[in-house]
Amino acid sequence: MEDGVSTYTVDEALVSMGFGKFQAFVLAYAGMAKISEAMEMMLLSFVGQSVQAEWELSAQAESLITSVVFVGMLVGAYSWGIVSDNYGRRVGFNFTAIVTGGAGLLSAFAPNYLSLIMLRFMVGVGLGGGPVLSSWFLEFIPAPNRGTWMVIFSAFWTIGTIMEASLAWAVMPGFGWRWLLAFSSLPSFALLLFYPLTLESPRYLCMKGRTADAVQVLETMARLNRVALPSGHLMSGHRMELHEITDSSETSQLLSAKKTNIAAHASKSEIGGRNAILKLLSPNLIRSSLLLWTVFLGHAFLYYGLVLLTSELSHGNKICGSEGAVTTQTNHSNDANLYRNVFITSFGEVPGLILSAAIVDKIGRKLSMSTMLYISCLCIAPLMVPQTESLTTIFLFGARVCISASFIVLHIYAPEIYPTAVRATGVGFASSIARFGGILCPLVAVGLVHACHQTAAILIFITVMLVSGVAVSYFPLETSGRKLSDHIAA
Repeated sequence: MEDGVSTYTVDEALVSMGFGKFQAFVLAYAGMAKISEAMEMMLLSFVGQSVQAEWELSAQAESLITSVVFVGMLVGAYSWGIVSDNYGRRVGFNFTAIVTGGAGLLSAFAPNYLSLIMLRFMVGVGLGGGPVLSSWFLEFIPAPNRGTWMVIFSAFWTIGTIMEASLAWAVMPGFGWRWLLAFSSLPSFALLLFYPLTLESPRYLCMKGRTADAVQVLETMARLNRVALPSGHLMSGHRMELHEITDSSETSQLLSAKKTNIAAHASKSEIGGRNAILKLLSPNLIRSSLLLWTVFLGHAFLYYGLVLLTSELSHGNKICGSEGAVTTQTNHSNDANLYRNVFITSFGEVPGLILSAAIVDKIGRKLSMSTMLYISCLCIAPLMVPQTESLTTIFLFGARVCISASFIVLHIYAPEIYPTAVRATGVGFASSIARFGGILCPLVAVGLVHACHQTAAILIFITVMLVSGVAVSYFPLETSGRKLSDHIAA
């Protein structure tokens, strides 16, 4: 109630509507983007070694095929976050789909190594917009079951990894890596097909002061869900949320939200852009931001490193072990065991998904992540010495379960700790920092293993797991069950 007039917020409207047909469409659309991203990332397990064999590349040149994608994602994650905070979530993810799909398809026709590197870089730029879809989906979900629905949203990544492993198994032996690149670009074009049906985030519209547009979106949602909006007028929350960024305590946030003398801080220019980056380093956000960057960096290194290890450990053991047959390198891309092992370890994300869904709201985000990271150390430690192919697959399966579960929870936690005004920028910037982990992991998972330094490679993975687990424990805020407007820690 404000000045005798009944009002409601976006959060209250979402809670009153629940999860209906409209949210199901948003879930399916954002999920398709997640599938596209997973397929483009998983194909790196197959394409690098196939191109190396066909074009007779060095191990460093093979590593660059993977690393350059993460360099592109580093650029894209930062750029698309700012674009979506300034011009809207829809504009952001529309251009990411165009860039990803177009560059992905063109890379299938790359005539030489240099053109392939340039096109895969552009694919990475497009993939860097993944956090935009996550923020968009998050802002349509009611708070009480947000964690559960975000885990379900993450399931589309698992679907994408399994689809890509299956596609590679079916396509690579008979048709080669170019067909795999072409088929893997198709989900991005599906996003463009259904783009006209998407709506802008009502929370974002309120933050921009476009309350009338936000009401139209909420009315459309309510009509599709066959429910009624709360009575009264929609109260734009942009003043309150922007003020939360500059206050240092939760108590003062709640009290100051009612004040009217902060209008100067609510200008549209403060939403997104360079000002948003500066707010990530403000006194009440700098601890969360720095820790989040550290944990994102570690998780990206671990997750994509484990994906590459699945193929590289087996390949490295053949080169460095008693078998020592260099000729196996040329046949590696068509090795049925490779596709089988990647397919099996990809299914490790299914129990990881179930596990994260079971614990994310019950024991909290922080404890979920740290526990999974420590268990992953136990899973991967036996690989410090060469194991049989079966044992290697089992240990990597266990590590993949834990890291995927922790990564899923991290992607839920990250957008929850930032206010709407800087959410896409904050998550996008953290995601861009994570790409350094993706850039470095091929040097360890490919370079060290190829150089017969498996023990050193595994020790580096264990160290990153431990450091990430400790960093998680120092996060100042547990976000489980909290409203998005209360996500500033003192």
